[in-house]
Amino acid sequence: MRSRKKIDAARVLSDMKEKQQRYEALVHAFHADIYRYAYYLVRDKSTAEDIVQETFLRAWRSLDALKDEKSAKAWLITIVRRENARRFEKKQLDIVEFDETTVADDTSFADSSVHHSDMQKLLAGLALEYREPLVLQLLFGYSGEEIAQQLNLNKNTVMTRLFRARNQLRDIVSKQTEVRGHRNG
Repeated sequence: MRSRKKIDAARVLSDMKEKQQRYEALVHAFHADIYRYAYYLVRDKSTAEDIVQETFLRAWRSLDALKDEKSAKAWLITIVRRENARRFEKKQLDIVEFDETTVADDTSFADSSVHHSDMQKLLAGLALEYREPLVLQLLFGYSGEEIAQQLNLNKNTVMTRLFRARNQLRDIVSKQTEVRGHRNG
């Protein structure tokens, strides 16, 4: 009887250690990406940190539900989106202007002629319905189909939003270039 309890206790400890290692690997691999995504959603450093903390807390509690390690990032992004939605259920937050906060981020964007801080401002100017799919594509490299799954949208809707977001950004950049040319000319 004692040996059986020792075996059960050893198995429990082993399972706990394995869960702790899986969780630590998950946090180590995705924390920066998850924070960056939360920041793009809320545009406030402390709120993004809170959302990320809640996200990883929920991830710890539900870690056993994650069966496919390849879907971990998508799983975490879903948790981030739900945590962001929960904060609106809890209370109304003060409105913060986008230009008031900045965050250091070394992510490189495809168009090197636009500085990173300028790109953040441009993205912040887009409506959430256009910004969210574009950020998922730019930051995480998700395909249209993967974005559609994340946002619970039709793939064609996602592709249309990505197309419109890029066109809006292109128009804004070209207008800024024109204005700079007129000032210098």
